[in-house]
Amino acid sequence: MKFTLRSTFYLLILLFFCSAKPVSPTKSKVYIYNYENVLGTSYELKVASTSEDYAAKAESLAMDEIDRLNKILSGYDKSSEFSRWMNGDKKETKISSELFEVLSLFDQWRQKTNGALDASAELIGKVWKNAAKNGKEPSNEEIATAIAKVKQQHWVLNPANQSATRLDDVPLMLNSFAKSYIINKAVDKVMACQGINGVVMNIGGDMVIRGNHEELVAVSNPKADAENDAPLTELNIKNKAVATSGNYRRGEFINGKWHSHIVDPRTGIPADNIMSATVISDNATEAGALATAFNVLNPNESKALAASYTDIAYMIITNGGEIIKSNNWAAYEIAEIKKPISARISDKTWDPTYELTINLELNQIEGMRVHRPYVAIWVVDKNKKPIRNITLWYNKTKYLDDMPAWYEAYYAEFNNNSNNISSTTSATRPAGKYAIKWDGKNDKGELVKNGIYTIMIEVAREHGTHQLMQQEFDFTKKVQPVNLPGNTEVASINLTYAKKIDGQ
Repeated sequence: MKFTLRSTFYLLILLFFCSAKPVSPTKSKVYIYNYENVLGTSYELKVASTSEDYAAKAESLAMDEIDRLNKILSGYDKSSEFSRWMNGDKKETKISSELFEVLSLFDQWRQKTNGALDASAELIGKVWKNAAKNGKEPSNEEIATAIAKVKQQHWVLNPANQSATRLDDVPLMLNSFAKSYIINKAVDKVMACQGINGVVMNIGGDMVIRGNHEELVAVSNPKADAENDAPLTELNIKNKAVATSGNYRRGEFINGKWHSHIVDPRTGIPADNIMSATVISDNATEAGALATAFNVLNPNESKALAASYTDIAYMIITNGGEIIKSNNWAAYEIAEIKKPISARISDKTWDPTYELTINLELNQIEGMRVHRPYVAIWVVDKNKKPIRNITLWYNKTKYLDDMPAWYEAYYAEFNNNSNNISSTTSATRPAGKYAIKWDGKNDKGELVKNGIYTIMIEVAREHGTHQLMQQEFDFTKKVQPVNLPGNTEVASINLTYAKKIDGQ
């Protein structure tokens, strides 16, 4: 064969491309977005995407879908479709496909749980809330009257024309699993976006993980559920939904006794025997419904109900502290969290049986969606030397210098990979309310010496407001609780030094 200069050139080009390593596709990066007061609680979205623009578009679509569904299903918004139907005339009414589906699901779950899940449980909840206001438990007659009303049929659905007929005036609420239903629909929107490879959507402790992404999920300890408390256990989750329901964050005190906000519609009594239930499922609505039902049912009833499903795993914690796990729970569990080795103690060190709790409430901005502000909490000694970096919340690392005090103290040691690496499943928290603890240890895990320390709290928005608060404590003396004044970003801060609660 005769080679020309041109053919030799083409041959060299061909050999170059054949021998060259294939070009790697653009790698995904996880983008994180945090909000407050989404469906009445905290919201975190993690998007694995090939570009920040794609992630931002997905974030916007997710929020639009959540708001759209909330305008259909909310029982708190008087203008929602559900509220208008519930308070409207008792006549056959054509409703949206989403409201029809959720009402149908409530019919199914009411039957599956023998009445443990019921949209009309709202009536019993109101009985106990009124009792708390009056300072005494409701009478047997009040409870019996409420149960009788709850046991009635409250609506009739007509699949032929997608209509619903309201039959009575018993108050209804779609809380048991509507949140998980909305999360699942919003995740569908995100995954349909261009350039999105995976998503984690966590609203108030219930979440869906989807796509090419594996998430480390911490299960909150119901006896020690501050933001930085050690979790009860950790899970590896991919393409699943996780939901937790529990009585440890919301409820009523009546005559000094705590009663769960979750009530048993069958008995009219608060469901106080179960502290927490976590469910893993392929189906988000299923996870949310079962987690709530497991708080109402007794463990044997829960086990019998769970046996009818092949795709769920669960962990139930009774009020007495017993932990009940399904046989397949271990397939997701990394390892139970072990308590840290006790630090060296002396008369001159911090008392390890005590801790400082910082109760932080962020202001809610009504009428618009804004990211949660950046928050940093750390400790300095009497010489203003940083001792412990307790908490750091942020959306984008490039704006961390909007918190200049924290930035100067800790940015040099900041490791992006050590922050926001996991999600937490827990009972639903009130929007904007957080508890953070300092256990008296420094950044090396050693107990500090007794002495004077200052708690630094910095809150900022991207190119927006900036707040720096600080409170000095002398831990060699009796430490009284302190309330710091609110400001543009913070509604209130309470700092309390007290003995650790059980479970820690």
